[in-house]
Amino acid sequence: MDRHLFPLLSSFLLLMLAMKALRGHAETTEPNQRPYIVYMGEKPREFVGMPSLAHSELLQKAIKLSNEEATKRLIYSYTKSFNGFAAMLSDEEARKLSGMEELVSVFPSKQMQLHTTRSWNFMGFPSSAPRGPFESDVIIGMIDTGIWPESKSFDDAGFGPPPSKWKGICQSNHNFTCNNKIIGARYYHLESNISEMDIPSPLDNEGHGTHTSSTAAGRLVTNASLAGIADGTARGGVPSARIAVYKVCWSDGCSEVDLLAAFEDAIADGVDIISLSIGGGPMNYFDDAIAIGSFHAMKKNILTSSSAGNSGPDSFSVANFAPWLLTVAASTIDRKIIARAKLGNGEKFQGMAINTNGLDGEMYPLIFGGNAPNISAGVDSSVSSFCGEGTLDKKLVKGKVVLCSGLSHGSGPLLAGAVGAIMQTYGANDVSFEFLLPVSVLQSNSSEQVQHYANKTRNPTASISKSEGVFDATAPYVVSFSSRGPNPITPNILKPDLTAPGVDILAAWSPLSNPKVPYNIISGTSMSCPHTTGAAAYVKSFNPTWSSAAIKSALMTTVYVMSSTKNAEAEFAYGAGHINPLAALSPGLIYDAKEIDYIKMLCGEGYSTKKLRLVTGDQSSCTSTNNGTVFDLNYPTFAFQAQQGKSFSTSFQRTVTNVGVSNSTYKAIVNAPSSLKINVEPNVLSFDALLEKKSFSIKIEGDATKTTISAVLIWSDGTYNVRSPIVIFTS
Repeated sequence: MDRHLFPLLSSFLLLMLAMKALRGHAETTEPNQRPYIVYMGEKPREFVGMPSLAHSELLQKAIKLSNEEATKRLIYSYTKSFNGFAAMLSDEEARKLSGMEELVSVFPSKQMQLHTTRSWNFMGFPSSAPRGPFESDVIIGMIDTGIWPESKSFDDAGFGPPPSKWKGICQSNHNFTCNNKIIGARYYHLESNISEMDIPSPLDNEGHGTHTSSTAAGRLVTNASLAGIADGTARGGVPSARIAVYKVCWSDGCSEVDLLAAFEDAIADGVDIISLSIGGGPMNYFDDAIAIGSFHAMKKNILTSSSAGNSGPDSFSVANFAPWLLTVAASTIDRKIIARAKLGNGEKFQGMAINTNGLDGEMYPLIFGGNAPNISAGVDSSVSSFCGEGTLDKKLVKGKVVLCSGLSHGSGPLLAGAVGAIMQTYGANDVSFEFLLPVSVLQSNSSEQVQHYANKTRNPTASISKSEGVFDATAPYVVSFSSRGPNPITPNILKPDLTAPGVDILAAWSPLSNPKVPYNIISGTSMSCPHTTGAAAYVKSFNPTWSSAAIKSALMTTVYVMSSTKNAEAEFAYGAGHINPLAALSPGLIYDAKEIDYIKMLCGEGYSTKKLRLVTGDQSSCTSTNNGTVFDLNYPTFAFQAQQGKSFSTSFQRTVTNVGVSNSTYKAIVNAPSSLKINVEPNVLSFDALLEKKSFSIKIEGDATKTTISAVLIWSDGTYNVRSPIVIFTS
């Protein structure tokens, strides 16, 4: 399905939200002020006095505010996990602050957007998979729209008390209650006056946070379905893990100032994995709340699993691409949701849509929207063919199935009195959405056949069925809406990292969003992200001391190999490949990385010693001996941007750690096209002990005659196969 359907499906809601956002800011903010984040790096070992007072004094000093005004301007003081604050500032005031040496960055807070059970079985990860001894000690921090604690997916029967490491709280506004499954919950909002569409509580009135939480760590719930569609057992990746909720997304989006506050609390509260199905556009690492928060999480060995975004299939559209993040694309499972359309001449078409109710096989008159223009409103057939609101003649459309030349959420046909709609998409038809009335979405060739029938038949009729799940033998492939690489800031780091199920995912839902739907089917990289979160928590439950980079490496080097024939963008669509949770338990070797490794890379990317010392809180420096390059970052994949038509030569340095068996020997296997010459030195690595480290270099030479050239390096000891893709590409 065309990725542009996402905004179309919710345009009427977005209009309401925009009006609310404008109204809220007008009531609470001076016209020339807006929220800014002032990032100051690592928190000092000791604050002199109260942290918020120190931040207030900085505002007074920099922009000549009174103590009262400075205190009034402060929104948040970030002091638990890093140092900084959020404040209402004018652009001129922000520029004055930017010149202060003690600051890393000053940037306006942006409104980010949310990026949704058979999926676990499809990945070869059954409910009977072995369970780690520490699974109930693993805490997943869900930064999202909140949660519906009454769902069966979050029942705490049989759970003991929270792990002793847990330091968080439960904000129990509006009768919200935690339990031994949902052990903590907080909410954050920039505005003091929350819209009537929102609930000032961790309660989820949108559904998204409940869906992602149950996908990552929901308990087993039998006979779950959406009105009988996709029925089965709903479950998360780690059903015994604990959940901590951080609600930052509201009807007006997800503010960066709130997001950074949630990161700070999650790190201090003691979570093990952070799941974040939220994102924005390309930003420098320290002008991005997600990159900043996840960097400080990484320092505490907390992996942040994040969604790649829903702006595909355009190149350079991937979001959340910082190297310390795990960036997840969305792919299909072997069940797709279809809605059949049947014509009066007996022709049948397999369309895409989620219809909880169909037309029960009854045939209704069929009319092409172009033949029913609302002439009284000055609409002609070229406009009415797309079935927008107010473009259709109600007298001609009422009680009929209307054929539309494009996609919409269905309000046009619904308001005109149609009983159903057949819609045309000009892009890939690879995902189903729910509409406001029964719909079947067809590709252009099928839609043209329907139009020919509607125009050439005296009394054309049609019917649209309730949706059903059917087997999709072509799965998995990356869905069209999933954002693609290359990495827009650091092209020589491959992004996304991997892919996971994100299409037609059934998971728990909030009755505050739809009281008739305890489980819902939605799609997006928002849904693939918690699958990877659950897999990361699964690996963590067996290896509680592993770093975030170690877990990330285990997930990336043990994937199911994807086919470039199904995705022309190859690794820029699916990264290393499709996640394989069971294989990730035994990766053999891992590419580990610590804070210093990322600091060296940032030195090589042009960040100054002064800025990086503020970030690290130590005496890190960018010197000739400490200045690394992106090619030396110990990443599990290899990428190089070459010049089109030019010869190139590049080298990478890597270090692997043995986590397989103590005495083992790995040999390098390189699969590459003849246009590449790849040399690995040494090409044999022998280990005598567990956790022993060995380094190697890889030199790649060739001619950049193609837009993308793919190869692979596999370290194999006959049991473990540690796989890393190699991508050479031109801009």
